[in-house]
Amino acid sequence: MAMMRKSSSGGGGGEGNVFWVTMSDLMLGLAIIFMTLFVLAMTGFTQESIKQKQQQIKVSQELQEQLKKNQIDAEIDKLTGDIKISDLELFNTGSYVLSPGGKALLNKLMPIYINTIFEKKELISGVNNIVIQGHTDSQAFSGARTKEEHFVKNMDLSTKRANAVAEYMFKTNYDKRYSDDLIRMVVVEGKSFTEPILTDGKEDLAKSRRVEMRLKVKSTDIMQSLFGGVQYSND
Repeated sequence: MAMMRKSSSGGGGGEGNVFWVTMSDLMLGLAIIFMTLFVLAMTGFTQESIKQKQQQIKVSQELQEQLKKNQIDAEIDKLTGDIKISDLELFNTGSYVLSPGGKALLNKLMPIYINTIFEKKELISGVNNIVIQGHTDSQAFSGARTKEEHFVKNMDLSTKRANAVAEYMFKTNYDKRYSDDLIRMVVVEGKSFTEPILTDGKEDLAKSRRVEMRLKVKSTDIMQSLFGGVQYSND
């Protein structure tokens, strides 16, 4: 090898050079193998992510068609399948008890939503949770004297509204074969006024008051898969 030269320091120096050159070659070989595996893994995760997104879009389109066909007043994200329902469609003002109209809406909506999602095996296999979120607007809450109290009262209301939707969901006429998986996957969240809907840079109060149903998909990002369990600190 061109890099193998005798040492000027005397006997045995050449053997030292052979050792270090061999270790360098070994480390280089291992590095090439690691990088190859890394690139393959990155490609695989990217393909999985694209496939998953395609499934979400397909389900979103199907849900949109079904909602329109059944005259259900709910907004759906065409890319993710997330559904937004106005609080006025579900509750009376300031209440977390489902109105008769809210129950009628969920009776139509939930079977379509649940059955459509679970029928798509390739989609549901990539979903960790079905998240039901309650949201309020940022208007002053009656009786709240501080910003913190205002937040907490809205958190309580948004959580109770999300829970009311989740509780009633199980009473609707969806395919009960999915019950066990649905019980395992459903998560209820109250977001208070922390995620407002903006129109032209300003909060749209009516749209901000809503309940959302969202699919939380499994991560297909390799760095998160490798290091997701590691917590970092600046200390």
